[in-house]
Amino acid sequence: MLLGIGSPMGMLIVGLVALLMFGKRLPDVMKSLGRSVTEFKKGINDTTSEEDPPAKS
Repeated sequence: MLLGIGSPMGMLIVGLVALLMFGKRLPDVMKSLGRSVTEFKKGINDTTSEEDPPAKS
């Protein structure tokens, strides 16, 4: 598959299309995505820190 979604050429084409369609909004979209990932990581860390620590033998 020359232009499969996993190939570098396919990813480049998808990136160019996204840039052309969402060029002006792309920085805002990426900022929002970054905030979402940060909040997700905070939630994961909070969940693991609330669990009881393992008992020492």
